[in-house]
Amino acid sequence: MISNILVNNYLRFVLLAGRRLASTQSNVNIGDQIKILNDNKQYKKVLELFDEFNEKTIDKCSNWIIIQALKACTQICDVQRGLKIHNLISSRLKRDPYVLPSLIHFYMQCGDVSHAQLLFDKSTKKTPFMYGAMMKGYIKNNSAKKAIDLFKEVKNPNEVMVNLVFNACAQLATEKELNLLKTISSNIPNSFYSNPYVLTSL
Repeated sequence: MISNILVNNYLRFVLLAGRRLASTQSNVNIGDQIKILNDNKQYKKVLELFDEFNEKTIDKCSNWIIIQALKACTQICDVQRGLKIHNLISSRLKRDPYVLPSLIHFYMQCGDVSHAQLLFDKSTKKTPFMYGAMMKGYIKNNSAKKAIDLFKEVKNPNEVMVNLVFNACAQLATEKELNLLKTISSNIPNSFYSNPYVLTSL
């Protein structure tokens, strides 16, 4: 009797482990396919594959796949599809620091600044990637001053943020921003000067 129970429990464990492994492998395979399609600028095919795979399995979908799908939406400015993905993953955004920057980037690049701002403001754990997405979006949407103001909130900006604030200063091109650029450039770590993007922004 006991041996039968042990066998049944073992079989349940093997079945569950097999399902989890299959799900993981499926995520990896689809993720690789989507990445290749994105790299080849086949963005509509990315979204077709995403829809086919995630129609009923969005909860099991990896961050990597969602980020790639949002990237495709961003590239072709498919606002409706991006909104659909946002609605599908809304329940996991609060505990997911990786997808949120991509979602903010999507809205910003598609010109929906207010939606991106709302997501950013609601986040209680803002990451450098989120700040970068917001700053880049402000610059794209002709709000360079907001990008500069946001930069000033960051205690330890990384190279990407420094590069973006330099671009924002260049966009405004006033004496005030020129002085700010000089101040920032005199205080950044020497290692930043090895970054060609930072150097070309000076």
